[in-house]
Amino acid sequence: MGMKKIRKAVLPVAGFGTRVLPATKSLPKEMLPVFDRPAVHWVVEEALEAGIEHFVFVTGRNKNAIEDYFDRAYELEESLRRAGKTVQLKMLEDMLPEAGSKSFVRQQSPLGLGHAVWCARDIIGYEPFAVLLPDVLIQSSPSCLTQMMAAYHEVGGNVIAVDPVRGDQVSDYGVIAHGPQMGKSMAVTGMIEKPARDQAPSNLRITGRYILQPEIFHYLETQPRGAGGEIQLTDAMLRLMGSQAFYAVEFEGQEFDCGTKLGYAQAFVGYALKDLEWGQAVRTMMEQLLTRP
Repeated sequence: MGMKKIRKAVLPVAGFGTRVLPATKSLPKEMLPVFDRPAVHWVVEEALEAGIEHFVFVTGRNKNAIEDYFDRAYELEESLRRAGKTVQLKMLEDMLPEAGSKSFVRQQSPLGLGHAVWCARDIIGYEPFAVLLPDVLIQSSPSCLTQMMAAYHEVGGNVIAVDPVRGDQVSDYGVIAHGPQMGKSMAVTGMIEKPARDQAPSNLRITGRYILQPEIFHYLETQPRGAGGEIQLTDAMLRLMGSQAFYAVEFEGQEFDCGTKLGYAQAFVGYALKDLEWGQAVRTMMEQLLTRP
């Protein structure tokens, strides 16, 4: 069965980041540095590794910093050139995306994740695509989306990343019901948003990485507002599940939620410790900090 290649990814970056204020008052939360680069850079790297060729950023006001970050910075480059800082210059060159491989779409009103995905419909067109939530960083090799692509090429359909949480945490997340593991994935038989602990069908939560078929746009278009007055992606996926198969991949890797202060601190430290050049020094420094009186 010839599976359509996943070429495009949607990154919803329109949220305000209220849980990490005041850091996000003038800086988009996706631009908060996680060790030596903005959070969104790690997510783009994950997607590039998985073969994504075109990124659609769904932005809100005050998000020009993201657009500028993935563009040339002439004054900076010229200054580095004059100072002979070739290592830094090469790094900036290497991270530049190909011209025309990024699109920016405004989500005029904050109507939720489902609406943000719907805003990308004209750029995605009629082909399957990935969605990566930039609040969620996943440290893994191969990357989480690469693991999902492997499953997608096995089974097709729609694929969502899941990971296990403790029983007392299920009521904070969207949780799946599923069939037995087959190869790299398991069939999804249901999705429940924030179930009570005794009603949760599993302890596998939906993590913020999706591969979706273009029919999802039809359901998002006709989607009544759900929880919080927002157009919920989960509601549209449930309706699409009536006619298309959904699979879940329990990925290998460490997940960080940068949308909270604690999660952000954890991500910063987690990525710093894994850095090839600085990791060991960071570990030593943290040990010293922790043993200080």
